[in-house]
Amino acid sequence: MKNWNVRKAVVAREDMPEEHRLRQSLGWPHLVALGVGAIVGTGILTLIGVGAGKAGPAVILSFAIAGVICACAALAYAEVATMIPASGSAYTYSYVVFGELLAWMVGVALILEYTLVVSAVAVGWSGYAAGFLKSIGLGLPDALIQGPELGGVINLPAIFIIWVVASMLIAGTRESATVNAILVVIKMAALALFIAVTLPVFDPSHFHPFMPYGFPRNGPSGSEVGVMAAAAIIFFAFYGFDAIATAAEEAKNPGRDLAIGIVGSMLVCVAIYMAVTACAIGAVVTTGFANSPEPLALILREIGKPWAARILGAAAVIALPTVILAFFYGQSRIFFVVARDGLLPPSLARVSRRGTPVRITIFTAIVTSVFAGLIPLASIAALANAGTLAAFVAVCSAMLVLRRREPGAERKFRTPLPWLVGPVGILGCLYLFISLPNRTQIFFVTAQVIGLVLYAIYGSRAAERARTTA
Repeated sequence: MKNWNVRKAVVAREDMPEEHRLRQSLGWPHLVALGVGAIVGTGILTLIGVGAGKAGPAVILSFAIAGVICACAALAYAEVATMIPASGSAYTYSYVVFGELLAWMVGVALILEYTLVVSAVAVGWSGYAAGFLKSIGLGLPDALIQGPELGGVINLPAIFIIWVVASMLIAGTRESATVNAILVVIKMAALALFIAVTLPVFDPSHFHPFMPYGFPRNGPSGSEVGVMAAAAIIFFAFYGFDAIATAAEEAKNPGRDLAIGIVGSMLVCVAIYMAVTACAIGAVVTTGFANSPEPLALILREIGKPWAARILGAAAVIALPTVILAFFYGQSRIFFVVARDGLLPPSLARVSRRGTPVRITIFTAIVTSVFAGLIPLASIAALANAGTLAAFVAVCSAMLVLRRREPGAERKFRTPLPWLVGPVGILGCLYLFISLPNRTQIFFVTAQVIGLVLYAIYGSRAAERARTTA
């Protein structure tokens, strides 16, 4: 492990071997759509039910807290991404700023995050798909739409959608981004319909008592409740903008496009979330949709609008794959860059004639299928959040270190009030991590320990070989 503190130099695109060079095909509209597609999805369509079960009406406060922390991280991402316009997101930034070992640990956290997010969203999609099919008389047996922990055998719809998205990404990045933009418009229209239908029946009394379970995390392990317990889970609903950072090498003008994509998508999504959450609580008491696999569709049925529920369900079935696509894209690029650096087998970092990493995409589909087919949504989301929080802490820290180490470096996007935004992002993420279920914290630490062992056995020497042969 003698090279644990070796820092990575960013290699210019034209100096990379052809087989390791990603195609530049994305403009800022693609990146904004990628961000909105990633952020607006399972979090608001499904996890609002999980959050309501933990916080009651105060789930709207949970969304606000998670949104503020994510906004701080997004601003840090925007500055660092434009300074280091290379694929790999927080992993690459950590490699450049802190060194190889910390980058590897962040890489483990990111791989954990993206793998579990794809799996979680696939499970969320399965809930809406099963509900929609049942509403039109084509319901599937329960054994085939739930994992063993919920009494089923395997979640086949979740596995199915993962492989559909994998096929799209193999076909081409720009083509996938164009399809994603179209589906994002459908998703926005469905949420606008939800707001329009529920607003006339808004009842302020549904917000009382506002905080029935208190503010901090409390309750026995595995069933924690409170505003922060909900925030730690629905934090999942806000991230997605980091998937944009993984597209740095494929952006046509990364210095401009990355900042617009990251900050723009975050602003749009915070506004959408607060509006939808307020309308949901105003329409039906939180106990009426808590822990439902399809809470927004359920709310529409409860207020006597089954036609709107069918439209929303159909839109979710059509458009939730945009989230899977964005995170699947990010996951494959993280794997790709780690392999290109030699910390994973370099053979995985080869692109096809269409400029896409086919081997990594197939490998990612296999791993995520196992999680999606067997594990329930809430457990996957909590595990994914742990990895994301670690990555956000790393990026906020990298921004502050670069401000101190390279104060005169060109910054095409400058984070406002960096010495306030950075610490708020770091401390907020640490507080959310403490608010996660205990078993999630243990799982995350265990994954990091395993990662350190793998680095000592394989990664350190493999990366050194890659550097000497470059």
